[in-house]
Amino acid sequence: MGAAALGPARMSRAVPRPAAADPAWARRVAIALALAVLGLCFLLPLIAVFTEALRRGLAPAVAALTDPDALAAIRLTLLVAAIAVPVNMLGGIASAWCIARFDFPGRRLLTALIELPFAVSPVISGLVWMLLFGAQGWLGPWLQQHGIQIVFALPGLVLATIFVTFPFVARTLIPLMQDQGRDEEEAAATLGASGWQTFWRVTLPNIRWALLSGVLLCNARAMGEFGAVAVVSGHIRGQTTTMPLHVEILYNEYQFAGAFAVAALLAFLALVTLGAKALLERLTGRRASLHP
Repeated sequence: MGAAALGPARMSRAVPRPAAADPAWARRVAIALALAVLGLCFLLPLIAVFTEALRRGLAPAVAALTDPDALAAIRLTLLVAAIAVPVNMLGGIASAWCIARFDFPGRRLLTALIELPFAVSPVISGLVWMLLFGAQGWLGPWLQQHGIQIVFALPGLVLATIFVTFPFVARTLIPLMQDQGRDEEEAAATLGASGWQTFWRVTLPNIRWALLSGVLLCNARAMGEFGAVAVVSGHIRGQTTTMPLHVEILYNEYQFAGAFAVAALLAFLALVTLGAKALLERLTGRRASLHP
């Protein structure tokens, strides 16, 4: 009887307590710590970048951004992102579709492979492409014989960027698609819809906002990637240097104004991406509240 009497008490103690029941001082301390960490690790460096970029005025910053090498780095960064992001979008949709909708041997392995770029250093991923396509790599001699340039050229930059940015779209879609289940797709198939029709009319409308969020994150990482791109680029100024690599070159040459100007442009693009993502999440939440 004693154990039976203790049962309800144990169950009541297992119920989680609402956050509002915590002491006011604990909430204030947690908020203060969070703001302190955010301000020290994120806000302060961001302010420093923009301050240093404009320390000598707007004209030197504009001159640094309109320098031919800087313009070439900006164009190359946008080109690499324009190629890598759509590839990862298609690959992410296909991977999420397979994992969330089908049961097959190797499903867990595929999930682990998607998360591999998060666990592997970008520098190592760049070295992998060098091992495969470099002059002394496995396929390097054959590529040289046929006049095909992978590393130290645009294809190598794109491959390195695709590798490090692949998980963003897939990992954004997989939890959502698993939570949505297969009922709507199965109903569409029962009504005679083909697989393509099911995707365009059922699946894509249900994942479009999450897909856009993943694409924004993928694009931000693609434009800011340094480690993997640095290994395969060769640092050929004006040809294979993206914006992060151009910042490194200028900083090593003590051209601090130009380095911080390009870094400020990268930071501005990142802020625009985060703003677009926040707006997207707000609109998505509003739509969900209007159409529960």
